[in-house]
Amino acid sequence: MSKIPLAWLQLTREKSRMIVAMAGIAFSNILMFMQLGFEGALYDSSARLHSTLKADLIMISPRSKSLAYMRQFSSRRLYQALGVNGVDSVSPLYIDFADWKNPINADYRAIFVFGFEPEKPVFNLPEVNQNINKLKLPDTILFDRSSRSEYGPIATELEQNKKVVTELSNYRIKTVGLFTLGPSFAADGNLITSDQNFLRLFKNRRDGEIDAGLISLKPGVDKQKALDNLSVKLPKDVKLLTYEGFIEFEKEYWRTSTPIGFMFALGTGMGFVVGTVIVYQILFTDVNEHLAEYATLKAMGFTDKYLLSVVFQEALILAVLGYIPGLGISLGLYELTKAATFLPMVMSVSRSLLVFVLTILMCTISGAIAVRKLGALDPADIF
Repeated sequence: MSKIPLAWLQLTREKSRMIVAMAGIAFSNILMFMQLGFEGALYDSSARLHSTLKADLIMISPRSKSLAYMRQFSSRRLYQALGVNGVDSVSPLYIDFADWKNPINADYRAIFVFGFEPEKPVFNLPEVNQNINKLKLPDTILFDRSSRSEYGPIATELEQNKKVVTELSNYRIKTVGLFTLGPSFAADGNLITSDQNFLRLFKNRRDGEIDAGLISLKPGVDKQKALDNLSVKLPKDVKLLTYEGFIEFEKEYWRTSTPIGFMFALGTGMGFVVGTVIVYQILFTDVNEHLAEYATLKAMGFTDKYLLSVVFQEALILAVLGYIPGLGISLGLYELTKAATFLPMVMSVSRSLLVFVLTILMCTISGAIAVRKLGALDPADIF
């Protein structure tokens, strides 16, 4: 008959206490998972637009901080890049916020607007490319079907072949198609239109003042070398980034220039501390209630190392048993959050492993604090 580990026997002896411990660990896991999930969704959603762009290099103003805080620069700089070896084509991109009027209840809400030259498609979005000819017509836009419901049932109306006409910054526009992108922490919805329609909407913007320039390189040209070459030949009033660098540029802003990243990190830390305290209380109580048994084992010749290992085994067992329901509940909460907010809440393997490691560390620390009493335990004092 195989021996049942002492740690397991002690834990299961008081089943209610073990269930409380598992619930506490699961709760701390849920806190950590949700904080990390929101943080990941923040960074991923902020770079949604970036990941759809068809470009090798991106030109922006050095004063630009993120997609929500772009600064304009002269399109002449973009077309100057055409004279540099390795550059195949360039495309301007216009970015700004406008007030969208809900055609149903007349409420206003800020929305992201992106403008581009229809002759030079810049998005890896099939629906946008299929509707390019419609955008060549005056006062037309494409609407992001994943925008929040506060903008109105635009997607439903269009799918029923209904005419959708409303106002954008007090300018009458017609929605002629849909695409799928999704909201971000900066904006709850998105619109795409032509450069000419964009300039009609934003009368304070001058033709030739762009927010970003997309540069495509000839096949086989090294992106980093082309970037270095362009940086040398162009004036310093523009900044050049690789496609990957532009994505990281956006994420870095939210990570370091706003308090949001710190808040999520603090929330994760609080979950870790809560779990540590709960597990410590359970293990400390368990050690106190079994001091006589530990003293007996010590008198029988069992070493301090063995006694300490029993407590650490209890901590590891609790870590695993508490992590499983915490992960399961978090997966459900991720799906609920995704459905309610349209944010990209995804349980990645790396995140699940990170929380598992934090759970093991949390329980190990709790065990290390709880076993201090065993190190100084003298059987003579107990008996």
